[in-house]
Amino acid sequence: MADRTFVIVGASLTGAKAAETLREEGFDGRLLLIGAETERPYERPALSKAYLRGERDAKPYVHDEGFYAEHDIELRTATTVERIAPATSEISLAGGETLGYDRLLLATGARPRRVSVPGADLDGVFTLRTIEDCEAIRERIDAGGRLVTIGAGWIGAEVAASARQRGCDVTIVEMAELPLERVLGAELGAVYRDVHADHGVKFRGGAGVEAIEGDGAASAVRLSGGRRVEADFVVVGVGVEPRTELAETAGIALDNGIVVDEHLRTSAPDIFAAGDVANAQHPFYATRIRVEHWDNALHQGPAAARGMLGRDEPYDRIPYFFSDQYDVGMEYAGYATTWDEVIFRGDPKSREFVAFWLADKRVVAGMNVNVWDVNEHIQALVRARQTIEPRRLSDPDIPLEDLVAPSRSAR
Repeated sequence: MADRTFVIVGASLTGAKAAETLREEGFDGRLLLIGAETERPYERPALSKAYLRGERDAKPYVHDEGFYAEHDIELRTATTVERIAPATSEISLAGGETLGYDRLLLATGARPRRVSVPGADLDGVFTLRTIEDCEAIRERIDAGGRLVTIGAGWIGAEVAASARQRGCDVTIVEMAELPLERVLGAELGAVYRDVHADHGVKFRGGAGVEAIEGDGAASAVRLSGGRRVEADFVVVGVGVEPRTELAETAGIALDNGIVVDEHLRTSAPDIFAAGDVANAQHPFYATRIRVEHWDNALHQGPAAARGMLGRDEPYDRIPYFFSDQYDVGMEYAGYATTWDEVIFRGDPKSREFVAFWLADKRVVAGMNVNVWDVNEHIQALVRARQTIEPRRLSDPDIPLEDLVAPSRSAR
C-alpha cells in the first residue's frame, strides 16, 4: 500500500486514533491528518472538568508532540478543507491546494448549538468545545462572580459543578423540569438536581430563555415570564450539531449526521465517517445511532481505520459515557430512548447505587454511580436481552455477573 494516500479530515480524538491504528495495522502509504484548529489532537472530557478547574496544567493531547512525525503522519493543523470531490477522489484546501486520496475519513465532529435569543452574542457569553473555549471560561471562573449556565445536559451540568467548586455563584437554567431529564428520566434527574443543590447551585427548571441582557457584556439572563437571573458570565450548553457541510456539498447522504453503514462507510465510494458526525447503522440495535461521547470517538476512529483497510468488522460497541460532578462519578452503558421503569440497586440518596432502565423486563441501559468495576457486567446484561425480575436486579446480595443466564450453546 506504499503508493496509496489516506486522508483524515478532522484532527480530533477520532482522527488521531484512526491515524494511529492505520500505522499499527501496517498501512505504509502517505497518511495525512488535517485539522482546522491550531492545536494538535486532544481529548475533550477534561475541558469541562479537571482542565477547566486548573487541576491539570498539561493540555489533554491524544499523543506526544513527536508522535506524528515518528509515525510518518502528516499532521496539518490550522488547515481548512473547503471541498470534497468524490468523482475525482480529491479534496481542496483553503488557499487552493488540491490533494488526491485513495481512502478518506471524515471525522469533522460537531459544533455547539447557540441560543437564538437577543444578546446571545454579547461579551461574556460562551460555549464550550475547544481548548480555547475552555481557557476563556476558566479565566472568567478564576475571576469569580456569578455564572449562569443555560442548559443542564452533561456540558452545562459539568461546567456548573466545576465553577461552583472554584467558588462561583452558579445558577443553572433548563427548559426541562430537571437536569439531564431527557437522557436519564425524572428519577435520575432528581438525583442530579439534589447533588447540585447540596453544593449551593440554584436550579431553574421549566424555564425558557427570552434574552441575555447587558450593555455590551452579559449582566443577566431574562427567563420566560420576565424573571431575571443576574450574571457576570454565561455558558450555553444546549447540545451540539454535527459538522456535515463538507459531506453535504459532496452529495454524501445525510440524516442527523453523515449516514454510514455498520462498517462506517458513507454513500460515496472510498469515504468513511466516524465520531460525533457519524450516524452509524448499529448491528445490535438494528438502527442508526449517532453517539456524541468520548468512548465512541476513542473506538470508532480505529474501527473506521480498519474499514479503510478493507477489514470486514462491523462496529457494534454498546454506547458508553461517563461524568464526574463534585464527588459523584458515574458510568452509563446502553441505549435507552424509551423504557418502562427504572430499578435501583442501592439508595439513590446515598449517591452510591446502580440504576437499570428496563423495557419489557429487559435491561436496555444501566448506570453505576460511585460503584466501580461493574460496568462490564451492565453491558453484559444489555447484550443478553434476557428478561429478568426487577427484584433480582435490586438485590445487592446477588452479584451482577450472576444475573446473565448462560446461553444455550454454553450449556
